[in-house]
Amino acid sequence: MEHMSDQPARWTQATVYPDMWVDPDDDPRNSEGPGPDGELPTLQGFLTDYRHTLRMKCEGLDAEQLARRSVPPSTMSLLGLVRHLAEAERDWRNWISDGDPLPKLYGKRDADFDDAVAEQAAVDAAYADLAREQAATDAALAAHPDLGERLGKDGIAVRELMVHRVEEYARHCGHADLLRECIDGRVGQ
Repeated sequence: MEHMSDQPARWTQATVYPDMWVDPDDDPRNSEGPGPDGELPTLQGFLTDYRHTLRMKCEGLDAEQLARRSVPPSTMSLLGLVRHLAEAERDWRNWISDGDPLPKLYGKRDADFDDAVAEQAAVDAAYADLAREQAATDAALAAHPDLGERLGKDGIAVRELMVHRVEEYARHCGHADLLRECIDGRVGQ
């Protein structure tokens, strides 16, 4: 006798390797060939790949699915992750600035997750916020290619900030893997 379940069946779009998200030819993170030369291009490459991964984990979902919470009492959702990473990008610029800090993007603490609502306007705004904040942080750091340079009031090394950015996206891509699988069963790299 089969059991009825609210759990979606696991699936992937990949046909070459069944444990992948997409086939290698369709993967924007395709890394065939030699990697970049140098520490900064390597860090930038990993950051770019994790940014692509987050977007891939969110693609094809509607506003309700993107805003769907994981498990109580957590307020984590894919939309919340997009908003959180936009907020993090803004915070990172504050770390390297000598001036007054930029205000929080979403207001109060945890509003990035708490206020991630199932409305298309909220989804569109979150993606726009993320793209804008990523571009602004990338531009601010482009002026400082020396990874050993120390910036901001606390003298954070550019290297430390770059590694932290990679770590933050990587950790949240792990969350996105589980959130997406709970939503529709899609699995893969």
